[in-house]
Amino acid sequence: MNNDIVNEIRQKVDIVDIVSEYIPLVQKGKNFFGVCPFHDDTNPSMSVSREKQIYRCFSCGASGNVYNFLMDYNHIDFKEALRILGEKTGVDVGGIKVEKTPNKYDRLYEIYEIANKYYQNNINTKAGTKAKKYLETRKIDEELIKEFGIGLSLDSMDSLTMILTNKNYNLKELDAIGLVSNNHDYFINRITFPLYDPSGNVVGFSARIYDGSNQNKYLNTKETIIFKKGSCLYNYHIARDYARKEKFLLIVEGFMDAIRLSSIGYKNVVALMGTALTDEQISLIKKLSNNIYLCLDGDNPGRNAALSNGELLTKAGLNVKVITLPNEDGEHDPDEYIIKYGKDRFVGILESALNYSDYKINSLKNGVNFNSDVELSNYINSVIAEASKIDDEIRREIILKKLANEVNIGYNTLEKRLSEYLEFKKVTSQKTVQKNEVVPKPKLTKYDVAAYNLIYAMVNNSDVIKLFEEKKVQLMTKELRSLASEICYYYKKYGNINMADFYTYLNDKEELLTIFNHITNMNLEDNISIQAINDYIRVIEEYRVRQEIKRLNELIKQEIDPIEKSKIAEKIRLLRIGD
Repeated sequence: MNNDIVNEIRQKVDIVDIVSEYIPLVQKGKNFFGVCPFHDDTNPSMSVSREKQIYRCFSCGASGNVYNFLMDYNHIDFKEALRILGEKTGVDVGGIKVEKTPNKYDRLYEIYEIANKYYQNNINTKAGTKAKKYLETRKIDEELIKEFGIGLSLDSMDSLTMILTNKNYNLKELDAIGLVSNNHDYFINRITFPLYDPSGNVVGFSARIYDGSNQNKYLNTKETIIFKKGSCLYNYHIARDYARKEKFLLIVEGFMDAIRLSSIGYKNVVALMGTALTDEQISLIKKLSNNIYLCLDGDNPGRNAALSNGELLTKAGLNVKVITLPNEDGEHDPDEYIIKYGKDRFVGILESALNYSDYKINSLKNGVNFNSDVELSNYINSVIAEASKIDDEIRREIILKKLANEVNIGYNTLEKRLSEYLEFKKVTSQKTVQKNEVVPKPKLTKYDVAAYNLIYAMVNNSDVIKLFEEKKVQLMTKELRSLASEICYYYKKYGNINMADFYTYLNDKEELLTIFNHITNMNLEDNISIQAINDYIRVIEEYRVRQEIKRLNELIKQEIDPIEKSKIAEKIRLLRIGD
């Protein structure tokens, strides 16, 4: 890899500009702060330094340079991050060879890639004629088949199994990742839809019957070591770029809905891998946009799913709107609705989507008997409870006035009840903060403090590297010694060092990168005096001496020869007096 070009590209971009394309940043002093996208953050805990060209989260410990941010945020590898920044800076990176960082699941991804290509090839053969005709009835044309990698598993029980075993993949691993069952193909005579992880690797399939058989309509890959249903969203790897460009994300229930929306121009769409969102999926969604449109099925289960998922997304701090599909002639899902009524009509209902809070309040009256005092009272309290979650005072007042007119109760009575809810919410919030107080971190020894400060200073000041080598400092652990050695090597090779470029250098050294992240997140002083550096070196030397004395004391206990004992005792004495 041409490190000069890699560093040139990094130096041509401003990390503040790049990060602010993904999350809003606010300047405080010389740094910029935003809500960290790498954990469930509600208060801005990520700091971005224009001076150092790095970011770090003081809560979860995420840190790095602009390359690290793009890789972690987008779930892409270094080569893809380099390509993105190369395009932004006008630097041609086509000739740069970047060695792919080995992944322990690479073999499994290879198996799925072979299976995916095999299924895609099948649908374009004579055996795929009937499947294609079925897809035509669902308005899935050749272009969409190709775009979404739709394929076909044959009616043979062993077609894929034989191909994979002939390539030296064993039946046990094929079974473990869901392609084989009882030594036969898992998917037989079904149309296949590849499922991708957030990084764009095929990790599973959803397979549909098409010949009218009475089997289950869909058969999905079981959960495996690489396919976790709750950690994926259908079409995520495609939607991420479009969602950022359009500044909103559409969430639908089924992958046919996602395909249909994509076909009419909404590429910023993902489909749920189930009805209830998981924490992992919400975290993925937050990385794409703060503005979410829920467009689930128009039947009762779909409306309930909109309520439950909308609640989860709202609690995560996202702006949620709900698209309500008119339940006309039984068209329950977006796919059916768009096929029957077309794009323009769908765009109309999208533009009239309700804020989630309004949608929920409207739904609260469903099934309420307004002639029952108990049901009416419960309804009023439910609306007020929902209004108390809204921070906008004007919206709260509008909701109360509408409610007062609707149920013929004085506005002041409702306002008083709202005040009680707001006060309860405030007290509960304070108790939660007290309950969730941060557990004290393990106390660092003076040796830890010395070593971490010394390494941090070495990356910020090449004079400290020279002093480190001159004094032949021996750090306490193998990992710290390796990290210091890499710092020295980097400086000798390139003649300079800075934190942002050193992050790139450590990209494929995962263990050392973890330690370095830990050190850079300790909020250490940037400018340390040479006197302080010498003090740190003395403390580290003290540790080495103490460990050597400890070793010699153990040795003297085991020694039988009095002369040898005397020699060891003399060594201990000299160490103690500093000779």
